[in-house]
Amino acid sequence: MTRTVLVVEDTDLCRETLEIALGGLSGVKVWAVSTAEAALEYVASEELCALVTDLHLPEMSGFDLIQTLRSRREYADLPIVVTSGDSDPHTQVNLAQLGANAYFAKPYSPAELRGILEQLIEPAA
Repeated sequence: MTRTVLVVEDTDLCRETLEIALGGLSGVKVWAVSTAEAALEYVASEELCALVTDLHLPEMSGFDLIQTLRSRREYADLPIVVTSGDSDPHTQVNLAQLGANAYFAKPYSPAELRGILEQLIEPAA
């Protein structure tokens, strides 16, 4: 069974970079959307092994997306990795309180992000 990592990123170049960086994960399909709303629609119909999201998205923020997912029992243990250009020093603390598993400030190393994601989803393999 193929597992799915959902990427939520509204910037085309960043979304494509993540798709390429994560595309080589063994036994994992990468699906990408550009809004939190599209992400919520997708998770309602597909089983995920992880979510990678930006924070600053149109309409609904990545913060709100994480909060919405964590409020649902079925997503309590879903690995969530955040990428963002946010320079607020409280961002990482806020994300940890919401239940994000990892935070990468842009620009970040796609290889490092992939490594963390592999660690987070490996137990579910």
